[in-house]
Amino acid sequence: MRRDEIDRFGDERPILIAGPTASGKSELALEISARKGGTIVNADALQVFANWRILTARPSSEDEETAPHRLYGHVPGDAAYSTGTWLREVEPLLRGERPIIVGGTGLYFSALTEGLAEIPPVPPEIRARADAKIEADGLEALLADLDADTLARIDRRNPARVRRAWEVRQATGRGLASFQDDTPAPVLPLERAETVLLEADRDRLSGRIERRFDAMLAYGALEEAERNLEAWNPSLPSAKAIGARELVSHLRGEISLDEARLRVLAATRRHAKRQRTWFRARMRGWNCLAVR
Repeated sequence: MRRDEIDRFGDERPILIAGPTASGKSELALEISARKGGTIVNADALQVFANWRILTARPSSEDEETAPHRLYGHVPGDAAYSTGTWLREVEPLLRGERPIIVGGTGLYFSALTEGLAEIPPVPPEIRARADAKIEADGLEALLADLDADTLARIDRRNPARVRRAWEVRQATGRGLASFQDDTPAPVLPLERAETVLLEADRDRLSGRIERRFDAMLAYGALEEAERNLEAWNPSLPSAKAIGARELVSHLRGEISLDEARLRVLAATRRHAKRQRTWFRARMRGWNCLAVR
């Protein structure tokens, strides 16, 4: 980011930085913090977990010494963590040193700037029923149980979104759309924040994704996966870290490291595509900045 672009930010308003994976969000947050001050706050759903640092591209310990960081690696790998939990944790940080909120989880930013529907917790037995239904009949079985309003709003190709909608309906008897219609006022309206949405064309981002994963392997991602091997459970929220399943499969002798690498790169590119689609649809009012 050019110096004049950073200097246009005021000294008080929160700064929100979003963008697809591997687009350089964390580096930009560090640069802004160094120049303008502020506490870097995580808005990535996987970087909250303690058991995956390298694979989720959490800031390094050296980065954390350079600037204050919050909401990184503070959740045990076997614990659940929701958008509502994140929003409750981030709210008091808005009253401290100017936050620089950075991440790739679009739902976190929409909850922060648009409000979040107050939905009761889903009991574990309903989550177990969702697991069984998906295993037996696939995602289409969950879609068949959803109401028309919810079906019209959710991304039907996103298993996490479909599953969440199904669980809410089963737990409450109400469609997810009806809760969204009762959404309270946002904690941080968009007009009270500075915004940066990093944009990169597919080829540029693909190259960055490949270089970053090779760096992760060099920095010890495979050893990190080995530390997670004994307690590995693919149903845990932290197991959604991109690359975790593939590296565990390699460590178990099921696939070669080369095959694991190819699968991770493909999964990361798909994830980046989904993020870019979300951002284009939901963040039209943000200031865009091209990745170089």
